[in-house]
Amino acid sequence: MKILITGGSGQVGFELQRQLCLLGTVMAPSRQDLDLADAVAVDRWLYSHQPELIVNAAAYTAVDRAEDEPVLARRLNAELPAQLAAYCASRGQWLVHYSSDYVYPGSGETPWQEQDATGPLNVYGQTKLEGDEAVQASGCAHLIFRTSWVYSARGHNFMKTMLRLGRERDALKVVSDQVGAPTPARLIAQVTALALYKGATPAPSPLTPHQRSAHPSPAKRSPLTLHMPSGIYHLAPRGETSWHGFACEIFRQVRELGEPLAISPGGVAAISSAEYPVPAARPLNSRLALTRLEQALGLCMPDWQEQLSLTLAEVLAS
Repeated sequence: MKILITGGSGQVGFELQRQLCLLGTVMAPSRQDLDLADAVAVDRWLYSHQPELIVNAAAYTAVDRAEDEPVLARRLNAELPAQLAAYCASRGQWLVHYSSDYVYPGSGETPWQEQDATGPLNVYGQTKLEGDEAVQASGCAHLIFRTSWVYSARGHNFMKTMLRLGRERDALKVVSDQVGAPTPARLIAQVTALALYKGATPAPSPLTPHQRSAHPSPAKRSPLTLHMPSGIYHLAPRGETSWHGFACEIFRQVRELGEPLAISPGGVAAISSAEYPVPAARPLNSRLALTRLEQALGLCMPDWQEQLSLTLAEVLAS
């Protein structure tokens, strides 16, 4: 099976390449090989390489810059998923697509269910929602994983920024009224792989010339038969914290590992979102209910603190 992973150089895309290689031949074209902002180039690449499964980890993720670049954000977050979904729909193939907690309005304190009303607060969230809706409207078989606060041992993310600042400064101010679950890219890729491995079907034996003449070629279809319904699933660890709580836990675990820090144990001050103005409004409530995913795959998602420990160990060992 030929698998296209878009955004292969990003945090999630990199982990997907490591997890999905057992399913088939992974194709993860670089930006030089395929400009995802160019719709014509994407069409040409698809029809030239004919992937049998598409895993779309590409996205415009610069939340604040999206306010000034809505056209590019919409191309990558909405139009590209629509284009990939149309390709998959025409061939009876699966599309895996990643979305965001930012599609919700961020009110209240109750974890969001997949069927809850959406209400993005910024351009990034709006374009991600448009991408979700386009995939659903395409008619293709799909898994849309909505996740939150993605970080990893590579790339630019909150955890790595805190590690750097914690070594340089003795005091920091971090927002404490936005609540969610920090999600490592590794976990996203592992859950994706589990969903796909459970649905993998063995390749049929080649037909003899006589069999081919007696049985005309069937219509193109996916080599996967997933045993979970097509639709939207929340993908995050269990538990919740604020950005302030996340920062404090990073520093606590790093100290336990014996790593030197300039930041003092009480040096992380909690501030409100209003005290840290940014161009794009952020949701205060990014809690995601996990029941649908856990029941579909028969698993129990791990705690966010455990996942942080694994990711920190990877960073510090490098």
